[in-house]
Amino acid sequence: MNSILATLAAYLLGSLSFAVIVSRAMGLSDPRSYGSKNPGATNVLRSGSKPAAIATLLLDALKGWLPVALVVWHGERFGLQEGTVALVGLAAFLGHLYPVFFRFQGGKGVATALGVLFGVDWVLGLAVALTWLIIAFFFRYSSLASLVAAVFAPVYYLFGNGLAWYADKRIALALGVMALLLFWRHRENIGRLAQGKESRLGGKKK
Repeated sequence: MNSILATLAAYLLGSLSFAVIVSRAMGLSDPRSYGSKNPGATNVLRSGSKPAAIATLLLDALKGWLPVALVVWHGERFGLQEGTVALVGLAAFLGHLYPVFFRFQGGKGVATALGVLFGVDWVLGLAVALTWLIIAFFFRYSSLASLVAAVFAPVYYLFGNGLAWYADKRIALALGVMALLLFWRHRENIGRLAQGKESRLGGKKK
């Protein structure tokens, strides 16, 4: 029962679409009405407000990190172990993709997924974040950086077994599912990348 409640709470937290909430609080247009129409930090940046984009990024990451970190730190006393870590991380991520509070129309989940990774282990989160930054810096495509980082997340987790942490197959499976869902949510971006029509970081949506 504790595991079910933790998973439900993680999904509800993930369902808070901070791109919309922050934009409303700062008097900006709804991010679902311009650019890619994706309620995420990259699209909020297209509004011209860097503070709004940064706030969205941090809050979206926080809602992925918090439920995972709480289970990692305090779950044992409630009988919650690695299986629940995998469940709450995936639930928070799914909440962002399909938020119950916003008619199940959510974002692509990159920041929330990164928050989940930091919750699992900060070294894992840092490694994936650096991977995203390197690809974004050299190629200037947020979508490409996200896809590459999504591939490397479960790879890093498995290769770090016995070195930085002890990998659990349920967490590895959850990270793999998240990577597949990220690819699915980026399917239109993949098409534009293949056609050379994807917008670059700092540019207008084509």
